[in-house]
Amino acid sequence: MMTSSKKLRRWELALLLGLALAALLGVRLDGTQAALADKVLRLHVLANSDSSEDQALKLRVRDAVLAEAEGLLAGAESRAEAEEILAAHLPELAGAGAEAVGAAGYSYPVTASLEERCWFPTKAYGDFALPAGQYTALRLEIGAGAGQNWWCVVFPPLCLAPTGGTWAETAAQAGLTEQEAALVTGGSDGYEIRFRALELVEQFRRWLEG
Repeated sequence: MMTSSKKLRRWELALLLGLALAALLGVRLDGTQAALADKVLRLHVLANSDSSEDQALKLRVRDAVLAEAEGLLAGAESRAEAEEILAAHLPELAGAGAEAVGAAGYSYPVTASLEERCWFPTKAYGDFALPAGQYTALRLEIGAGAGQNWWCVVFPPLCLAPTGGTWAETAAQAGLTEQEAALVTGGSDGYEIRFRALELVEQFRRWLEG
């Protein structure tokens, strides 16, 4: 009976230690994500449906909106400035998307909005990645908006190939510190693993909260 009680106490201690470590890791990674969220604007495109045609159309809308946004944000030096510019040009951004829809032979409406505290999972884009968390996002909804999403970053323009520089330089121009730029663009080994850890901690938190 004594042995069983000791084993139980050891198991409880291990669980408490695990929770403490998860909490400490969560605080540290939350700080990393929050710092990045203050400096980037995400792009969120919702397709009309999951049909192959609507998914292909989603990418055409993405390209049209990114091209429009690139011109609008050419001189933006911060996330706040980029957000202000996009907020003033939402009709033009929706129009660019609608034009792409019409050129493809469809008549779906396209809406554009700026949404705060949007949840994004950890996402790797080949040359860079961003941690899971809440971000402000430029959201484009095509038709019913019932299809799979497409996520990226509209500011800094990491969705577009860097011109005359590197991904890290593009990130740094938007105000990311050297450490943040290295983390996002892969200059820091294992960045995606740490981002996944943040996502797991957040999922564990939500589980504890029911």
